[in-house]
Amino acid sequence: MLAVIINAQQVDISQFNAIETHAIGPAGMSGRVTCIDVVSSRPNEIYIGTASGGVWKSTNAGLSWDPLFDKQALQSIGSIAIQQSNPDVIWAGTGEGNPRNSHSSGAGIYKSIDGGRTWDLKGLEKTKTIHRVIIDRDNPDIVYAGALGSPWGSNAERGVYKTVDGGESWNKVLYINNLTGCADLVVDPSNPNKLIASMWEHKREPWFFNSGGEGSGLYVSFDGGDTWTKRTEKDGLPKGKLGRIGLAIAASNSKVVYALVESKEIALYKSLDGGFNWEKKATKNVGNRPFYYADIFVDPLNENTIYSLHTYITRSEDGGKNFEVIIPYTGQGVHPDHHAIWINPNNSNHIIEGNDGGLNITYDRAKTWWHARQRFLCWAKSSS
Repeated sequence: MLAVIINAQQVDISQFNAIETHAIGPAGMSGRVTCIDVVSSRPNEIYIGTASGGVWKSTNAGLSWDPLFDKQALQSIGSIAIQQSNPDVIWAGTGEGNPRNSHSSGAGIYKSIDGGRTWDLKGLEKTKTIHRVIIDRDNPDIVYAGALGSPWGSNAERGVYKTVDGGESWNKVLYINNLTGCADLVVDPSNPNKLIASMWEHKREPWFFNSGGEGSGLYVSFDGGDTWTKRTEKDGLPKGKLGRIGLAIAASNSKVVYALVESKEIALYKSLDGGFNWEKKATKNVGNRPFYYADIFVDPLNENTIYSLHTYITRSEDGGKNFEVIIPYTGQGVHPDHHAIWINPNNSNHIIEGNDGGLNITYDRAKTWWHARQRFLCWAKSSS
C-alpha cells in the first residue's frame, strides 16, 4: 500500500481584502414578477416590476436586464405603466397586489421621465398597495391609480385615485370603506372616460384570510371617474357577498368585457354591451386561490380568446365557454403561479408572462417558452 501525504498550501486571506465581490449568475430572480409593460412601437423594450426586487428594463427582448429602482427606498412593485405617446415616461405603483402572507407593502407612486434612469415620488404614500396604473390615452397628465390598500389592517387611503396634473395632486374618486380596495381597474380602449373598477373587501390575519364582504363589487364610470354605478345581481352578476374580481376589455371590440368573479364559486362572467349586463360563462379551469391571482387578459386581436392566470395558465378560444390548460404545473419548463402577462397588440403570437419564478416569453402563441434571466459577467475588480 502506498501512502500519499498532501500538504495544502496556506492562503493569506488578507490578500483578497481589496477585491470587490460580484454576482456571477445565472442569477436568482427578484421575487415574483407582478407586472409587465412594453413599448408598443419597440416591443424589444420591456419593463417589469417584481414583488421584492424593484423595476427592471430590457432593451433586447429579455436577453439582458438593468435594475432601475435600486436607489429608491423600497423594492415592492405592484404596477407599471408606460406612456406610449412618449415612452420615456414611466409610472410605477408600489406595493405588491398579491396579498399572501409574504406580501410586501409599498409607499406611493413613482414617475420617471427619462426611461427609468431617475424617479420622483408623486404621492399616495399611505395607500400601501397600488395594483393598477392607467394613463389617459389622449391626455397623459391624467392618470388613475387603483389602490388595494393594506391586507393587514384597515386604512382609509385606498380606492381609485385620479390626477389631472401629472401627479402633482390626487383626488380619491372611488372609495367604499377602509377595508375595501381596488383589485382591478380597466379602461375602454375606445373611450378614455369609461372605466370599470372591481372593489375588494379583504383582510389578512396571522391565522386566516378573509376575502369578500359587503364592500366588494363592480363599478362603472362614464365620466372619467367623477361618478360610478354599481353592477349587481340585477345585471347578471352573482348574488351574495363577492370576493376578488379580475377584469378585461377586448381591444378589438370594447363592448366585450370579461370578469373573473369570486363568490360561492369562481366563475367567468361576460358582458356583450360594455358592462351593463352580465352572463356566467364558465367555472372549470378558470382559476383558483383568487386572493393570490385573479388576472385575466383578452387577445388584443381576437375578442374570443381569453387567458386566465393562476397556478396554471388556461385559455379559452370560444369566448369564455371553455378553458383548456396550456401551461400545467411546471409545464414546458415554466414556473407555476402566474401573475402578469403582456400580449403584443400587433402580433398576439408574442406573449410575455410573469410568475413566481421569473419571466417567460413565447413567439408561437404559447407552444414553446423561453425563460428570460439576468446573466452576469464573472470578474473581480480591484479597488486599489
